[in-house]
Amino acid sequence: MTLRLKINLIVSLLTLLFVAVMLALQLRAMRESVQEEVVAANRVAAQLLNRTAWLYTAQGTPAMLAFLQGVGRVRSNDITLIDEQEQVLYSSPTSVYKAGRDAPDWFAGIVSPPPNEMSIAFPGGKLIVRANASRAVLDAWDDAVLLMLSALGLLLAVNALVFWLVGRATRPFADIVDALNQLESGRFDVALRALPGTEAAAIGAAFNRMVGMLQQHIETERRAVRAESRLSESRELGRWVDQKIEQERRLIARELHDELGQSVTAMRSMALSIARRMEALDPQAEQAARVIAEESARLYTAMHGMIPRLTPLVLDKFGLVPALEDLVERTRTSHGIQVEWQLGLALDRVPLDTDAALVLYRAAQEGITNALRHGQARRIVLGLRGDEDAVTLTLKDDGRGLPATEAAQATGAGHYGLRWLAERIENLGGELRLEPAAPNGAQLTVRLPLSLAGTEKP
Repeated sequence: MTLRLKINLIVSLLTLLFVAVMLALQLRAMRESVQEEVVAANRVAAQLLNRTAWLYTAQGTPAMLAFLQGVGRVRSNDITLIDEQEQVLYSSPTSVYKAGRDAPDWFAGIVSPPPNEMSIAFPGGKLIVRANASRAVLDAWDDAVLLMLSALGLLLAVNALVFWLVGRATRPFADIVDALNQLESGRFDVALRALPGTEAAAIGAAFNRMVGMLQQHIETERRAVRAESRLSESRELGRWVDQKIEQERRLIARELHDELGQSVTAMRSMALSIARRMEALDPQAEQAARVIAEESARLYTAMHGMIPRLTPLVLDKFGLVPALEDLVERTRTSHGIQVEWQLGLALDRVPLDTDAALVLYRAAQEGITNALRHGQARRIVLGLRGDEDAVTLTLKDDGRGLPATEAAQATGAGHYGLRWLAERIENLGGELRLEPAAPNGAQLTVRLPLSLAGTEKP
């Protein structure tokens, strides 16, 4: 049901209620008017006939009959003359006023007064005067019909006027519905013109503001989708770059170990051979040869220190646990600090793929570097354990530690090592946490799920 029809029905009901009240009041007034007219006419007729009857009594009943025939009908009264034998000698003629018409019985029952009859007795007979309200009731009925027709015309006129006015007032809502339909169909650039009427104008302005905000949200969402797509592409590119960097590191490390290492070893051997031969012949040449041998040895040692930082070759050959043990031993030897190694992982039960093992090894490297460089730690505890769900690497130191705010931002801007490490761990579905340790120091925790870290790649 439309709003226009609802308003018309409400106005119709109110108009009908008003007309019904007015008709009820009018019927009451009609009843009182008919009663007053009939009673007054009956009283006048009774007084007139009462006096006249005694005047004609001496002349006999025929004189009374002649008088009544001359008088005829007395307004709203029926006059009947009866002799001593109860025979009707005279009855009033039928009224010629609106002859042949009568009000409906139900209407007459509403407005007619109670029956009223007066009897005037005289020698030789009696007169009976009965009130007859049929003509007055008929007048009231004609007035009521005219009133009902007027009320019906008023109802039709009011409804027609209200229908037109409501249609004019609700015309802007059609524009609003059309705009909403366009918005639903995907047109987000739709806008409403300035609508007439206070309420319609407010709705139109609110609709235009909503569309504007919707366009902003859609544009923001589009930008977010584009940014997410670019971020995903950047992450894919970053993973590809990481893979290439690791490949280049392995290649450089193998070149250093196989080619340059052998060359440096050969140089040292030749320098020592020259030194032995020149020991008696040329002391200066012998000293120079020994210097070359010593520098070759230092170069070899430095080169072997660079190889694990480039790529852990021991990781490729023997696996994660030997690589971590080698890292722990080299840290103890090179820095002279206490490093405790805790293993709670059986790799035969939890096999690690290459990427997961490399990420865990790099996490241990980064954690040890930060503990020594930034925390100035003297004791480090490195642990590796696994359960049914994940593999976890922890590194705890006794250094200066990190404030809570800095720990929360340690993987943000400026902390590129941890940031790079966190992204790689996130790509594998794991998580990285850096938090203060009790009583002092910091703790790095890396957790990789077994669904990614503990299954071999096809």
